[in-house]
Amino acid sequence: MLTALVLAGVLALATTDSYHPDEPGSVRGMVRRDELSASFWQEQAQAIVKRRAGTKTGPAARNVILFLGDGMSVPTLAAARTLLGQRNGYTGEEAELSFETFPTSGLSKTYCVNAQVADSACSATAYLCGVKANQGTLGVSASVPRSNCSASLEPAARLQSIAAWALADGRDAGLVTTTRVTHASPAAAYARAANRNWENDARVRADGADPQQCPDIATQLITEDPGRQFKVILGGGRREFLPSHVLDEEGSNGTRTDGRNLIEEWRSDKIGRNVTHSYVWNREQLLSANATLPEYLLGLFESSHLRYNMLTNPTTEPSLAELTEVAIRMLQRNDKGFFLFVEGGRIDHAHHSNYAELALDETIKLSAAVSRAAELLDERDSLLVVTADHAHVMSFNGYAARGSSVLGTARGSDQHGVPYNTLSYTNGPGFRAHVEGKRVDITKEEKYGSLQWMSHVDVPLSSETHGGDDVAVFAQGPQHALFSGLYEQNAIPHLMAYAACIGPGEHVCNNAHIIIPLSSLLSSLIFLILCR
Repeated sequence: MLTALVLAGVLALATTDSYHPDEPGSVRGMVRRDELSASFWQEQAQAIVKRRAGTKTGPAARNVILFLGDGMSVPTLAAARTLLGQRNGYTGEEAELSFETFPTSGLSKTYCVNAQVADSACSATAYLCGVKANQGTLGVSASVPRSNCSASLEPAARLQSIAAWALADGRDAGLVTTTRVTHASPAAAYARAANRNWENDARVRADGADPQQCPDIATQLITEDPGRQFKVILGGGRREFLPSHVLDEEGSNGTRTDGRNLIEEWRSDKIGRNVTHSYVWNREQLLSANATLPEYLLGLFESSHLRYNMLTNPTTEPSLAELTEVAIRMLQRNDKGFFLFVEGGRIDHAHHSNYAELALDETIKLSAAVSRAAELLDERDSLLVVTADHAHVMSFNGYAARGSSVLGTARGSDQHGVPYNTLSYTNGPGFRAHVEGKRVDITKEEKYGSLQWMSHVDVPLSSETHGGDDVAVFAQGPQHALFSGLYEQNAIPHLMAYAACIGPGEHVCNNAHIIIPLSSLLSSLIFLILCR
């Protein structure tokens, strides 16, 4: 028994997400007991909704899209817009990302119940399920410690996402991501897992849990509600759906040890329900599906995450804007409306690797996806919300002159006369040992400024960490003004639900009866005159 436990621990360690620690390292005793329950955060969020909504009336949102820039900190926004402007031949600082023109902006607080600085799992549970949770857990309340399978099965601990709320109202739902579709951010839309790393059955077993009791995240997406009801699922992660002995379309092995082929199970489910469906794995097939629009669409474009935009083959791998357009076209056929989650997930990965230019470029591509959505949808009935799950520790610093390359050096040098970059990280990979008490002159490095060159850091780590900063929220569409100011991150889905009249709690529709359209007033007046 001891040997088995040790072996399981070694396996879990060897397969841990390289970007994120497996344990939060926080003190359990610092957590307030009432914060362990879902009701605490739900009631708090509803109080925020009531304070912001008051007796306001107005149109409800038929469609809701939540755009998530994973790790898109405020410095990331400032640097990305500057890079965008400079790419277009301007000084850069005056440029705007598409969503920065939205009429409302605010800030959300990203801490989790047992962590001062959030990971993507507990934060996703907040902005998709409306409840703050423990670091590393998905779709469950803070009463569930990380990796505790039995605790995650308690009915009171299991949460519903805003995607499920939309489906319950007869609307459609879907997700788009540049990460694996089973990764932490998208998974909170459909899964309940005591560990974000449980993306396949082998990972569940590695933690000593039983996948029959606690199904892995990929299995939940394909076989359980609400995932199996999603009309469109687009992203990466084929490996989580295939047996380890099976090669995918590009020659990579699956990771499953239970022998299940979940892609085939998805197909069988749709055949059994007698609905049109299509599975695609490259850009050409996606564009073909966009022309025919089946009722259900599953697209898995890489074995793991989609490639960075600047390193991909655009003829074989779709852009985030293209994925978003297809998803909208799939979902907008429902007259009642839809909820769509769209994630630019590789901003986070680039930051973890100290690839500043890649992080900024991925942010610009998210901006392009938001712009395309705004073109396709009517602002009068479609609420678009753009935010981040957490920050990063990239610093935008120094006194560079206006129009200087945001990827270059700051004006001046340190006290030893050594130049430093405008963008650098407080920790992570890229540390250079000091020589005779002085920093190394990075500008003399052979690969200085190349795409995957690493800026200088202060604290050497194998992976850069998240930051605890508040993150920006931008909104356009019905009830957009609700998203101004500063609020808890878990209020976001409740605010969206209020605007769309779905899910639990207060809705703008509750006040709609006091609004009488002018056309109706005129019709009634004409009727009264004619009847006199």
